[in-house]
Formats: sequence, structure tokens, C-alpha cells
Amino acid sequence: MMDWVKTVCLVFWAFTFSSAADDYKEQALKLMAETPLIDGHNDLPWQMRSLFNNQLNMVDLYKLNTTHTNIPKIKEGRLSAQFWAAFVPCDTQYKDAVRQTLEQIDVVHRMCQKYPDVFKFAASSQDIMDAFEQNKTASLIGVEGGHSIDSSLGTLRTMYHLGVRYLTLTHSCTTPWVDNWLVDTGSEPEVHGGLSEFGKQVVREMNRIGMLIDLSHVSEKVMNQVLDISEAPIIFSHSSAYSICNHKRNVPDDVLLRVREKQGIVMINFYNDYVTCQDAANISDVADHFDHIKKVADASIIGFGGDYDGVPRVPDGLEDVSKYPDLVAELLRRKWTEDEIRDALGRNLLRVFREVEAVRDRMNAIKPDDKPIPLKEVQNPCRTDYGYQVKSSSASIQVFCPLLIFTLLNKLL
Repeated sequence: MMDWVKTVCLVFWAFTFSSAADDYKEQALKLMAETPLIDGHNDLPWQMRSLFNNQLNMVDLYKLNTTHTNIPKIKEGRLSAQFWAAFVPCDTQYKDAVRQTLEQIDVVHRMCQKYPDVFKFAASSQDIMDAFEQNKTASLIGVEGGHSIDSSLGTLRTMYHLGVRYLTLTHSCTTPWVDNWLVDTGSEPEVHGGLSEFGKQVVREMNRIGMLIDLSHVSEKVMNQVLDISEAPIIFSHSSAYSICNHKRNVPDDVLLRVREKQGIVMINFYNDYVTCQDAANISDVADHFDHIKKVADASIIGFGGDYDGVPRVPDGLEDVSKYPDLVAELLRRKWTEDEIRDALGRNLLRVFREVEAVRDRMNAIKPDDKPIPLKEVQNPCRTDYGYQVKSSSASIQVFCPLLIFTLLNKLL
């Protein structure tokens, strides 16, 4: 008799639990139908490079199943707006980083052209809302790594004209003007004390043109320096809470408080190594980061920054971009209010974006910064020096590079 009672109780509990889970999922889908989910970072364009050498004619995004992201998964995940990363690796620095970055920008534009019923290219906060009204995924571009502009404000402005709306100041390499996060691990030396003087120029020029400043991948010193300098709110496009996982790619509590003061946003990363500091993680572990940032700083600075297709491991329950509603349901289960959910889904990012645009408009009368980085900070054997007032001619530098290679080859032979 007791066994029968236990069985009935277990069945009743399972039914009740399942019913509650269904209710949270249904509530999540309703909220996502009313408020756009905006994700801060997805590396699908790099997958197009690494898998197909950017030959989009070879790819069907309806059928591609080797990536975290495809069109059916986007639709199931209710992904309303995505910052696609125009990423190129650090070993392109001082070589062909600008060319390769332009090719990644081109990939995003061609994705939108190939699938016009799915993607709508977006370059403003209003474009995001227009795409949402049309039931399309707003497609924005973020350049991931300051090495992509080759220490050139002209290149920065040109990329803005091509639709780039954020620049991650570093990736995992220090540039001639800013230190990257590996400095904080002790594995790389500090070179600039955070930002160089030219790095501060970059920050101010980004304010002037209306480009979001992304602090994922920078050192903690750079985080604080940019928060001091920037007139506009900043973003972390794909970082999590350092107090939950002590990884230097995450954001410390004191910086979270400063982000709140500047009315910025931290878009939470799903990479296991940044979620649990281990190989394994689950959806609840990710929700812990949401809870922590909300507790320390407020729900008003939280967003989603999955880092899909840019990482080798993602949590159980968040296997691909189709799983966003399950994370929203988990937050509802944890008693997040509908207003807090709407903020995290997209309202926070839209607020930040609109303020960045407002700062741009207020700075409209300021002339473009055309002071170049000092030659001594970027000079190398294969870089020309046109425009700089130096004794050596650019012709001699151009000759020197192949001569250097020839000399080295002779020594090896």
C-alpha cells in the first residue's frame, strides 16, 4: 500500500513540475514576442571563413548543422537581433588584419542579401525595432579586436561607414595602443599601462562617431580608464561575472558598479570556461551569473552575449541559439519580474545604443580626429611611413622588407 502511495505522489510531483516548467516556457515565449532578444556576440561569420573560406554560395543556412547557429535555430530561439562578430585572429596583426576584417564585414552584408526574408541589416537602434516589427533578425556588426583597425582612426571611421557599430578594443593580443586581458593573468607583460595616448584618442573618436565601445577582452585597468574617459555608456558584448567564475575575461564587482553608474551593459557569455571555470556547465550555472549581476549592480545593466560559434564548449541546456527561451524560462522560475526580463532581453541594449547615438549627435560639431599614432609606436620593417616627417624614405623601407627576408633566407641555406 505504501509503495502505491509513493508511486502516486511521484507521478503527481512530476506532473506538477512539468506543468510549471511549461508555464514558464509559455511566459518566456510571450515576453520574447513582445520584446526583441538582442544578443551581443555571435561568431557565425568566422565559421563561414573557417569552414567555407567565405564562399557563401556553398552554404545553405537552412540546412547547415555543424554550427551553433542556423536559420531554423534562430527562429526557434526567437533571436530578434544579433551583433555578428567581424573577427580575425591576432596573428593577422601587422599583416593583413584590415583586409581580412573587411572580408568578414562583407560576409555579414552578403548573409543579409542572400536571406532577405530572414535577416535585415541594422546600423541603428531604430533599425533593430524596424526589423522586429517585420519579424526579421536585425543583423549588426561588431569588430572583435583593435588590431583590426591597424592603429588608424581613418580605418575606424571607414568601418563605421560600412556599418560596424561596436569595436572590441582588444582580442587576446595587445595592440600598439591598448593592453589585452592576458596582462591580468601575468602571461603577458603590460605595455601601455592600459591605454596609450592614442588609445584615448580612439575612445574619444568612437564617442564622436557613435560607435559602441566594447570592453570584453581588455585588461581591468583599461576597463576603468575607458569608464573614466568615455562620454557614452560602454558595453561588454560577451563577458560574465568574475565573482562567480574567477576568470580574467569576466567582470569584477567593482567594475559592475561602475558600469551601472555609466548606465552601460554586461552581456553575459555562455562559454563554460567563463561560466564555471571548468569544462562542464549547465543552464542553471549561466542563470547564476544573471542573478549575481542583478544583485550587485541591478537588472538594468544585463544582457545576453552567448558567444555561440566562437567557443568549443557551451552549457547543457544551451546547446545552440535555439535555447534562449529556456534560459528566459529559468530566470522566470527564479522570480525575475517581467520588467526585469524585458530589460535583459533587449531594452537595456537599446537604451545604451540610443545614448551612444545621442552623444554622437551632441558631438556633431567636433571635427574628426586626424592626428596619427606616433610612427615610433607602429614602425616595423614592412610598414611604410608616407606622411610622416622622417629622414628615411618609404621607398627604402619597402626595399628593406624583401632584402631582410632575402638575408634571412641566405643565413638559413
